[in-house]
Amino acid sequence: MSQPLRIITRDQHSVSRKAISPNALRVLYRLHEAGHAAFLVGGAVRDLIAGIQPKDFDVATDATPEQVRALFRNCRLIGRRFRLAHVVFGREIIEVATFRASSDDGSGDREVHDDGRVLRDNVYGSIEEDAVRRDFTANALYYNIADFSIHDYVGGFDDVIARRMRMIGDAETRYREDPVRMLRAVRLSSKLGFTIAEDTAAPIASLAPLLLQAAPARLFDECLKLFLSGHAVASFEGLERHGLLAVLFPETAKALASNRSGALRRMVIAGLAGTDARVAADEPVSPAFLFAVLLWPAYCRSLAQLEGQGMHAAEAQRRAADRVTLHLTQVVALPRRFSLPMQEIWLLQPRFAQRKRTGRFIAHPRFRAAFDFLKLRERAAPSHAGDVAYWAELQAGLPQASETYDDVEGGEEQPRSPRRRRRRS
Repeated sequence: MSQPLRIITRDQHSVSRKAISPNALRVLYRLHEAGHAAFLVGGAVRDLIAGIQPKDFDVATDATPEQVRALFRNCRLIGRRFRLAHVVFGREIIEVATFRASSDDGSGDREVHDDGRVLRDNVYGSIEEDAVRRDFTANALYYNIADFSIHDYVGGFDDVIARRMRMIGDAETRYREDPVRMLRAVRLSSKLGFTIAEDTAAPIASLAPLLLQAAPARLFDECLKLFLSGHAVASFEGLERHGLLAVLFPETAKALASNRSGALRRMVIAGLAGTDARVAADEPVSPAFLFAVLLWPAYCRSLAQLEGQGMHAAEAQRRAADRVTLHLTQVVALPRRFSLPMQEIWLLQPRFAQRKRTGRFIAHPRFRAAFDFLKLRERAAPSHAGDVAYWAELQAGLPQASETYDDVEGGEEQPRSPRRRRRRS
């Protein structure tokens, strides 16, 4: 859907070099001085136009990865599916991509699966071709360091001004090329407060099962982007609205559909809202706690089924936790360093109602996370208010537990102090 090039001059847009990373500017200027085309591209340009400060800055150029590496001593080349140059400035990495062609040149550097998925794409081309092969029009804007203008080949500038996510080309074809684009459509629209254009949204529900073709590890990364970037509630609602939740978290979707009171959904939304608040306050958030929230409805449903079969409560709880985790990892590769704390948070919940061995329980490494989880449950079901009040009062004035909520939110096991050996007399 390439359109005639539209050049938005410096006096017609709001992008300022003051808002661009100095390291990205160094890369752009050095490429330009070496005689190469050099453009800031993608999400950074989109965000700057929309009035959002970008976190990452990507560069597009006609220089090959090898030519980029020759210009920067602090450069490394990465990727087989997409060959890229990373210019490293301490903790900041400026990603530099060579303009990609929109079609195969017969060299063997572009490989497409029979189902339409692009497996490898290292055929280089012109900036016009590069623009057309990007996913959304809002991501296909190029800021030219030569004259500070913005080059628009697909109508992306107007879409950003209108706060609209629109696919470049035929949406169904592009989703088949890479099904994860459906998640990106939801994530970006949630992050930016954009609407998804009707022709871009229409095929998502019917093509949602294609997500199962994506690597589980990649879907885990996408989940972190969906739910740990400060717009978790909007992302969750977007997944529901477009039929993606039932594919990404099928057991949770079934549980929510069968929960007539809506308490489980209220609990999930409350948990995601809390995650958004922590991100906004620049506080740590762990995938362990996040997935404990997202999969709690599935756990409750599985637990009820097992107890309904006559299984003892403690055994049913362990079985339900294992079953839900196993089902998830077939779609989303949740690492054990997160799945084990997630299960502990669930399995500790019945102990709040027992009110036994309180000192030992409060000293449990997962107590604080489990207690915060109980408070989430109370927001959805007030029947837990008595337990919350009891344990809150019990903690008042006591020394801090061995592990805090923030420790769990960091997602890492806390090292234990080495035990001192007694000297033999």
